[in-house]
Amino acid sequence: MCNNPKRRNDSWKTREPGSNEFISALAAGMKSKLIVEVKSSVSPSTIALATAAKHTGARFVCILPEAALPEAKRETKDSGLMDIVDFKTGDPTEILQNYEKIDFSLVDCKNDDYPKLLKMIKVNPNKAVVVATNLAGDKEGLGGHVIGMKGKVPVRSMKHPIGKGMEITTIGRTNKIERRNQGGGVQFGAERRGILMKKNVASKSKWIVKVDEENGEEHIFRLPRPI
Repeated sequence: MCNNPKRRNDSWKTREPGSNEFISALAAGMKSKLIVEVKSSVSPSTIALATAAKHTGARFVCILPEAALPEAKRETKDSGLMDIVDFKTGDPTEILQNYEKIDFSLVDCKNDDYPKLLKMIKVNPNKAVVVATNLAGDKEGLGGHVIGMKGKVPVRSMKHPIGKGMEITTIGRTNKIERRNQGGGVQFGAERRGILMKKNVASKSKWIVKVDEENGEEHIFRLPRPI
């Protein structure tokens, strides 16, 4: 048990840095205007998504338990992003019903109700991404099945060894994302030839995504930055 508040605070910020860089880059790169996160506890992904929302001017809603709210607010305030996050507490199955055409959503699969929560997300049918995190072991996410989207737009789900297991589901033609650096070191976008990079000069690694032009599948690799 860590009794040093500063050390505890630093630990909160640095857990899984690579996966959170990726989440932030993905949300910012697709120019999200409505971002919704469902968490079971405090997590650095909230700061990552708040950073993306600040770059794109998005509304960011973070749904979490009442018990986690004080620490979440404290960490968000310390990061200078308090005015970006709209915290909501209560039953996530009820709160999610208030939001439609969600561009980017993240569900923490530590929550026992995560399968139901994933299916409840009302995505933007034109272009959206749903991220399921903490899919350890045999846990499964959407698996390409998004309610109301069958046969209407392309839907693809892939599980990646990022963090403790992450599934990324893309709805619509999300591959044609413009490459843009919005002042925060975030670059993310897919080129028609199938290679995309997100690179941060301060980062120790870079993300490369290769897109299969025939089936639209995205293969994500994290490469260490040369010393």
